[in-house]
Amino acid sequence: MDISLSERDICTKYITPAVEQAGWNRHRQMREEVSFTDGRIIPKGKSYTRKKGKRADYILYYKPNIPLALIEAKDAAHSVGSGMQQALDYAEILDIPFVYSSNGRGFLEHDRTGTGELVTRELTLDQFPSPETLWQRYRTGQGFTDEEEQIVTQGYLTGPDKKPPRYYQRIAINRTVEAVAKGQDRILLVSATGTGKTMIAFHIIHRLWKSGAKKRILFLADRNILVDQAKNNDFRDFGDKMTKIQNHEVNKSYEIYLALYQGVSGAEDWKNIYKEFSPTFFDLIVIDECHRGSARDDSAWREILNYFDQATHIGMTATPKETEDVSNMDYFGKPIYTYSLKQGIDDGFLAPYRVVRYLFDRDVEGWRPHKGEKDRNGEVIEDRMYNRKDFDKGLVLTERTKQVAKQVSDYMKHTDRYQKAIIFCVNIDHAERMQQALMNENQDLVNENSKYVMCITGDKDEGKMELDNFIHPEETYPVIATTSKLMTTGVDAQTCKLIVLDSNINSITEFKQIIGRGTRINEEYGKHSFTIMDFRGVTDLFADPDFDGEPVQVYQPNDGESPVPPDDTDIPSEQIGESLGDYDIPDDTPPDISINGNDDYDVKTYYVDNVQVNVLSEKVQYYNEEGKLVTESLKDYTKNTVQDNYRTMDEFLNQWQASEQKEAIIEELLDQGVLLDELERTVGRDYDPFDLIMHVAFDQKPLTRQERVRNVKKQDYFTQYGEQARAVLEKLLDKYADEGIENIESMDVLKLDDFSEHGSVMEIIKQFGGKSQYQVAVQELEQAIYAEV
Repeated sequence: MDISLSERDICTKYITPAVEQAGWNRHRQMREEVSFTDGRIIPKGKSYTRKKGKRADYILYYKPNIPLALIEAKDAAHSVGSGMQQALDYAEILDIPFVYSSNGRGFLEHDRTGTGELVTRELTLDQFPSPETLWQRYRTGQGFTDEEEQIVTQGYLTGPDKKPPRYYQRIAINRTVEAVAKGQDRILLVSATGTGKTMIAFHIIHRLWKSGAKKRILFLADRNILVDQAKNNDFRDFGDKMTKIQNHEVNKSYEIYLALYQGVSGAEDWKNIYKEFSPTFFDLIVIDECHRGSARDDSAWREILNYFDQATHIGMTATPKETEDVSNMDYFGKPIYTYSLKQGIDDGFLAPYRVVRYLFDRDVEGWRPHKGEKDRNGEVIEDRMYNRKDFDKGLVLTERTKQVAKQVSDYMKHTDRYQKAIIFCVNIDHAERMQQALMNENQDLVNENSKYVMCITGDKDEGKMELDNFIHPEETYPVIATTSKLMTTGVDAQTCKLIVLDSNINSITEFKQIIGRGTRINEEYGKHSFTIMDFRGVTDLFADPDFDGEPVQVYQPNDGESPVPPDDTDIPSEQIGESLGDYDIPDDTPPDISINGNDDYDVKTYYVDNVQVNVLSEKVQYYNEEGKLVTESLKDYTKNTVQDNYRTMDEFLNQWQASEQKEAIIEELLDQGVLLDELERTVGRDYDPFDLIMHVAFDQKPLTRQERVRNVKKQDYFTQYGEQARAVLEKLLDKYADEGIENIESMDVLKLDDFSEHGSVMEIIKQFGGKSQYQVAVQELEQAIYAEV
């Protein structure tokens, strides 16, 4: 074999023919160069780049939904097993049982099923196993009966409008179907918000239903929006086989049923519609957001599941509930598969985020009234020290609300005033006051459209009517939504770029759900990352080891206690009051009346207008590749990161001047978490990335882009070019002054309207004598820009 053969040559001449000869159909069972992650997003202000995604050289499928083997290829200069470690890493991620490495001379096989006589063995090219051989080995390892095999091999529903499941969705579906086929009747799936849990649920249900393993299925959720989104989107292919249980009506002629817990149960016996079905009517129940129970009736989902206890129960959540009092795992068992927020961000399927933390003087110092001091309503304020946990519940400092609204508005004015934003408040009253404060801070845009800021809470029909418009990417208004608990979950806000925390959130479950409102990516509408503004220290919860780790069971029921976990005990009582719009509460129930006799509106609240509130500090943080929130200051982190890469200023300067593409250095630093756009916000927006780095990392006085342009124009730099070429370079220099160095390095800049008067891209390049001469001219322009350094 020619040792100079490339990896692609090896694949074409040796590996592909060997696999085909073993009986694998090239078009139906073999996929080459399979990209299975998108690559982590690296934000760059209003734009972004991506890290390189993961790609397998070959994946071999027994059926479209059953990948059996992964092959990592190497060129002829490598040994046969040199690709094995990478192949094993990918196979573990992809949940593939048989792993191969090859250099074209043969194969090294690794059997991950643990059933073979040898874990690894070398094979010649003509010894590669057939599809049936590997399937039988896998089937033996899993112990499938003929009936179980028929269920497991049931394929996905396909069609032009059906996206194939991503790798983690496929794993979740396959593991669940296999578990059901083998008789497991309690199953838990954990998948981060924004990763397509409803799509996963659809394919599980469809495959089990189509194979005949399950004939009548109930999909349970506790919010109308979750049920309706499922019915109208992912589940729509069930067509006339599906119905939503509502208005206390029961029709037993369907096969797929969707329902709210509250729609089939209630305190009065006549509301317990589920009892109209026999206990054995359903053989599969899928419980969406299973970390929660009914907010109206603490026993709702416990009663329903106990009644249909002979059915298979599949719980799905992004945030499994594990406390001393509540446990999903005690009921469902350990998660059969977990796909975390950290993994989703690393894979590039979920949006990364940064955190801006604010500290107010009153939050640190607290506030105590003078003896006999009265509030705005003439009430004598109870004499005690009030602190952050009291603000907006027992004590309202009007200026604090205004200060939060000002900081949020200032941030949006510096970034994007039309980015979708959700402000999470302490309660409905706080959400209403925050709406008013934000309207005052944004009078110009409110005058253009009164729906620029909306209060979207469960007690306000006009707000709830705008929820769909807030969610819909194509709708501009509302831009800012103030809320309490209604939008913590079940809100598929694909374009939400800003989440503001001004509520005392202590529950890790609730915190994860709120963060999930921003994790979705929508590249079409420019949503690729999001920002969290924290005014209550809530993001301290990032330090909780359970924030993104594997769930650990805590709850232990006492003897004789129901094995079904009780509903959440830490749902704040204002959530009960705010959820009126989703649940079946009489229209004449006032929103401030306590449900179950327990609501924060029972708390005495004082309103104080004349207490000044100031910002003590503002700190930018971000979530790094290790899944940790970087807590050192942005400037310190930048300085340390730059100096880790460049030991001295001269080393950095030499690298910068020598680099043909300054953008490459900038992207490398962005990749390591240097937030240049935030540095611009703190140091100054008129500075080049070069000057920001020199100033922060090496304490050098920065020059603005305009100052650098003036220095270039003082030189005789342009005289060496003809009139037309000189005009192009002057426009490039102006483009640098407006937008920075990254925007002049690509020849795509010549396609902009600014350059159209000079001809097409090819005509402009000809004025310099050709492409290479144009590139030299741009490099010389860059050298002139940084000449005085």
